[in-house]
Amino acid sequence: MAKSNIVHSPHPRTPARNRLSSVGGSAACWDQPPPGGGTSRGARPRAGPLVFGCRRAGRMPSRLPISPASIMASQPSRRLLLVSNSRLYGEGYLEHCEQQMRSFFGGKVNRVLFIPYALYDRDAYAKTAREKFETLGYGLDSIHESSDPVEAIRKSEAIFVGGGNTFRLLKTLYDLNLIPEIRERVLHAGVPYMGSSAGTNIATISINTTNDMPIVFPPSLEALGFVPFNINPHYLDPDVNSTHMGETREARILQYHEEPHTPPVLGLREGSILLVEGNKATLLGRSKARLFLRGQTPTEHEPGTDFSFLLNGS
Repeated sequence: MAKSNIVHSPHPRTPARNRLSSVGGSAACWDQPPPGGGTSRGARPRAGPLVFGCRRAGRMPSRLPISPASIMASQPSRRLLLVSNSRLYGEGYLEHCEQQMRSFFGGKVNRVLFIPYALYDRDAYAKTAREKFETLGYGLDSIHESSDPVEAIRKSEAIFVGGGNTFRLLKTLYDLNLIPEIRERVLHAGVPYMGSSAGTNIATISINTTNDMPIVFPPSLEALGFVPFNINPHYLDPDVNSTHMGETREARILQYHEEPHTPPVLGLREGSILLVEGNKATLLGRSKARLFLRGQTPTEHEPGTDFSFLLNGS
């Protein structure tokens, strides 16, 4: 493994018996573009560790971390519907992505397991989600109503993780030791995973590029790692007429890429969706996406763009 100049916070080793079988001996990271610049397809992963925030000693759950190298490996069972936002202006809850939801869940799914941990009022959130899914012909069970959340994950036909505060969501998943269970269901059992906003954030390799305030502190910024890059939901373009002096979304992502070994960031504007089926990723929805690769000029991409190269680094 290539040597990193990043200092790790001390944390205990995870027992070998608890590690995911997919964890490899080396990680992959993204660095400067290849000689000659090139387009977004020219970016390559290179060997080396990938770091996501700090880990508090004694608080790391079992079976972690997952290797970014293993994420880049073939994942034929992976099915993800990653939505930027749950509501568009003037429309109802998930109304803008109904067509994609029907196509994604299809006729084989009868009930969806909802994870509402990103919001405080989980009962109200589950009621909203349940009403929507029932109009589409699917039953919905909320994990917070289960006496055994781990067993609920293990029995799930499909998973939907709603939006809210990403830090609160990720911390709860760590606290309940649900991360390895969700990974197992999605990456190995082929259970379809839908995320919206915060639920999309945690599907990526880390939550480093979330827009949310850290109102609570998860033991790690490392997320589910279904894809080897970051997503910035609700991506917002700068208002050229604004007198606001705060940083733009683009400026913050570029700051992230000032750090070494940082992966690509896909800015999903509201109304945009990333569909991942196995080793293929496609931009869907009504809006363009903006792709940030370290050391390169950000690029614009229309709905229909094939983003599969982000899954394998080629």
